Amino acid sequence: MKIEQIYTGCLAQGAYYITSNGEAAIIDPLRETQPYIDRLEYDGVKLKYIFETHFHADFVSGHLDLSKKTQASIVYGPTAKPEFDAIVATDNQVFEIGDIKLKVLHTPGHTMESSCFLLIDEHGKETALFSGDTLFLGDVGRPDLAQKAAQLTKEELAGLLYESIYTKILPLSDDITVYPAHGAGSACGKNMMKETVDSLGNQKKMNYALNQPNKEAFIESVTEGLLPPPGYFGMNVAMNKKGYDEFENVLSHGMNSLSVGEFEAVAESTGALILDTRSDQEFALGFIPQSINIGLDGDFAPWVGTLIVDVKQPILLVTDEGKEEEAITRLSRVGFDNVLGHLSGGFHSWVNAAKEIDLVNRITAEQFASEVKIGKSKILDVRKESEYEAEHIEEAYSKPLAYINDWIKDVQPQEHFYLHCAGGYRSMIAASILQARGYRNFTEVAGGFNAISTTNVPKSAFVCQSKVHS
Repeated sequence: MKIEQIYTGCLAQGAYYITSNGEAAIIDPLRETQPYIDRLEYDGVKLKYIFETHFHADFVSGHLDLSKKTQASIVYGPTAKPEFDAIVATDNQVFEIGDIKLKVLHTPGHTMESSCFLLIDEHGKETALFSGDTLFLGDVGRPDLAQKAAQLTKEELAGLLYESIYTKILPLSDDITVYPAHGAGSACGKNMMKETVDSLGNQKKMNYALNQPNKEAFIESVTEGLLPPPGYFGMNVAMNKKGYDEFENVLSHGMNSLSVGEFEAVAESTGALILDTRSDQEFALGFIPQSINIGLDGDFAPWVGTLIVDVKQPILLVTDEGKEEEAITRLSRVGFDNVLGHLSGGFHSWVNAAKEIDLVNRITAEQFASEVKIGKSKILDVRKESEYEAEHIEEAYSKPLAYINDWIKDVQPQEHFYLHCAGGYRSMIAASILQARGYRNFTEVAGGFNAISTTNVPKSAFVCQSKVHS
């Protein structure tokens, strides 16, 4: 028996590849299926089942393409209603893969169909739990994402989650290994650990949700402090439930190489969003006017989904040469399939064609320290609220990047402000969005709060409530 966790840092997502005696199962596969096909061929095993812990909201699963290529059956837990051929299992149903078994544990709460899969090894011992979004390390799945579909409140879903965890999972042996679907950085929970594998016994000791005195306390603890989910989540659920275009078609379409003239023509005729995936340092040196910068080197796909929202938005790519396929692949993971092509030769071809370029007014942390006037200068901090609360520049306003589409309307175009994040990645995203929408009276700080912290700019860990969301 072999268990392999295939972890994708950009999405903080874990897929699982399991083999036993010539057969295999894959749990929660990513959109691109070739890596799984390569593993199957290398190991000389046949894929028998594709298990889906639930209809995912934060990424588009590869279940349909993988099933088509391998003829493996797709398996969901009870109450799932996929709009394609699949096995909808019953609670406690057992599936055999070689000499091992996977037992379905229906654990509603995160979603109504959410299920965990308990691995029983060749000796009949319960050894691992693939817990999906029901149980994370340090947390449990948020109960507010399936309210509309379930026609229940988040409190009612949290109550179901309590019953699932306390009756189905906690009675299991402490030595069982927990393999969750997500880790720290995912928007599917609020308090996840950076580790991606742990024992159930350790989770029983340290996971706050597993140590509540009663159901009411559990409901209160897991529903407290939930941030609004990214806007693309509902569209990803629909794609996972209804189906989607084959990944190879999406990739072929996106790999359409466009000359400068063709790129301009397509942008003009389609209203496509120009997405520049270069680093913030490169983008700062010049970019195509009206383009949005979200760098591949950061949490690229989740930020695209959070900020662009509509998965059907036509997109034109500007990338470093050789990075086109990676950008298209990572966009497809969150359902952004409408990539019309990419600029041949990247931004350099635009410059060589003597086309107009734009710039962001970026300064160093030292320049910022020399010219900012605390109490008089306006400073926007686009980090998460938790980062801001830990420490921030005195008199700075908390304006998290995730909510820029809400707070941008409150920005006064005539009033100058400074803009920073932790290191420059998020503030350049914000800067590009602001300029694309006509706001230019600001200065962005390179290196962000990390660089500012080395200067004498006054800082505070006190949360000034009047500044947050103001």
